[in-house]
Amino acid sequence: MSASNGTTSSQITVVGGGLAGLIASIACAEGGARVVLLEAHESLGGRARSSDGPYKANFGPHVIYKGGSLWRWLDERNLIPPYAGIPLAGFRLRWEGQIRRTPPLGALPSVLRLRGRSAPVDQDFRSWAESHTDERTAAMLSLGAGVYTFHHDPGSLSAAFIWPRTVRTLLSPPPTARYLIGGWGALVGSLVARARELGVTIETGCRVTELPELPVIVATELAQARELLADDSLHWTGAHTLCLDLGLQHRRGDPFVVSDLDEAGWIERFSAPDPSLAPKGEELLQAHMPIRPGESADQAQARLERLLDALIPAWRERETWRRRQLMESRSGAVDMPGTSWQDRPAVDRGAGVFLAGDMLAAPGLLSEVSQASAVEAARLALAAAKVGVPQLRRVA
Repeated sequence: MSASNGTTSSQITVVGGGLAGLIASIACAEGGARVVLLEAHESLGGRARSSDGPYKANFGPHVIYKGGSLWRWLDERNLIPPYAGIPLAGFRLRWEGQIRRTPPLGALPSVLRLRGRSAPVDQDFRSWAESHTDERTAAMLSLGAGVYTFHHDPGSLSAAFIWPRTVRTLLSPPPTARYLIGGWGALVGSLVARARELGVTIETGCRVTELPELPVIVATELAQARELLADDSLHWTGAHTLCLDLGLQHRRGDPFVVSDLDEAGWIERFSAPDPSLAPKGEELLQAHMPIRPGESADQAQARLERLLDALIPAWRERETWRRRQLMESRSGAVDMPGTSWQDRPAVDRGAGVFLAGDMLAAPGLLSEVSQASAVEAARLALAAAKVGVPQLRRVA
């Protein structure tokens, strides 16, 4: 594609057809712009899509949080597919080498006292939690955050990053996590249909190597945006994680969720809330283990398989399908002490170029960052295109 000459028009081009790109396209079209969406792959959805075939395994997000910014944005447009809530049973913990059904009861009073506190940006979470509870409770809370950080040492991250997310995901009954029936591919389908209804021109199999005419929204992974824009400042801290998606023959009594409070791992049987994800008589689960600095993926997998051995009886003999994924800075941004989401790469890159994605300066939990940055990018692009600024919520 030809490089931009620096002019602006009422057309807005969105590069990247994942969750952020689709939301940005819809928001721009709702604001009155002509929108062209360019996706390098033949299929849309990016990490929000689900695998083809009898096992509907997601590549990226797995739950949507009711009441969050993504949920509200979708609900306003009637785009939320059918969904299921969290099963009421089947939770397990690994804590200090022991398998448990409940957290250590002795830690609950100090956790509840901590719940109402505001965590600082400039202190790591483990140290902050220790100063208000004790070393054992702080370790438990730190490693429990592995479910949403995918990080080998969540306690080393900013307290202000960890604590509000832990309260929201793990300590606020009733649970707000919702599972989209059929996987996130169902949501991608809803978004694509809405974009086409609004007149968005979608071109797949179109790899962009030079910026199109401005304004443009680059909704790719940060590394790809860095290359396209030749902007070496586009870096942020992410996690390094090994994921195993497994199809298993059904066995009564398998846990729904395993929280690994020893090594920050996690196992979840997604076919429990949504049996359609696996063939009849089988289960689909995903297990993930953060990769430590200096550790190979195979070593992390060995640790993960030991966790499976301890919690999922005879899983090796029951295995019917497997997919391994290495997630290198592809599971959302994490903030180190002294930084917050405001310090991440800005949505507005100047001169009519805007970014959208889950590693940017936008608030929210996991995929909500993609939504918030996409809506902000659309607001700014519409203003740059002189279409008029729509009634979109500004990122605060």
